Amino acid sequence: MIREEEVYKIGRIGKAHGVRGEVTMQVEDDVFDRVDADYVVLRIDGILVPFFFEEYRFRTDTTALVKFCDIDDMEHARGLTGCDVFFPRELADGDDQLSWAAIIGYQLYDTHDGRCIGSLTGVDDTTANILFNVETADGRDILLPAAEDLIEHIDSDAHRIDYRVPEGLLEM
Repeated sequence: MIREEEVYKIGRIGKAHGVRGEVTMQVEDDVFDRVDADYVVLRIDGILVPFFFEEYRFRTDTTALVKFCDIDDMEHARGLTGCDVFFPRELADGDDQLSWAAIIGYQLYDTHDGRCIGSLTGVDDTTANILFNVETADGRDILLPAAEDLIEHIDSDAHRIDYRVPEGLLEM
């Protein structure tokens, strides 16, 4: 059984396309530019299920037409509409360039004192200054700059980021 911590969300299945069982897949991550994969994981009725590609091709940077094995008609393809799409961390972790989506769920540790700041719940990359959304141990949501010079080390195996917190930022 696939566990939630073994995957990370990269997109969503759109509508069925054609009569052969193809679907559109909206992708929010560039993982397919970096890693070859034979499958993705879909959440179906709350369960994470692997779906193997028969073929896929990108129409735009964020939309692919996908034909999954054993999904051979429009009716079965429609059943996948709206499913969240996940990518296996083990395939992405071998890559030297983790995406922002791949590090969601990692724990941030302050390099000054070694304590856990909190869990990374999201990354806001809509502005020039990228921000980490972090949920602290006491339940607060804070924003921290995701500047490269503040990230000292990323341990993919431990899902840990060693982060140099700018002085006084956590007290704000």
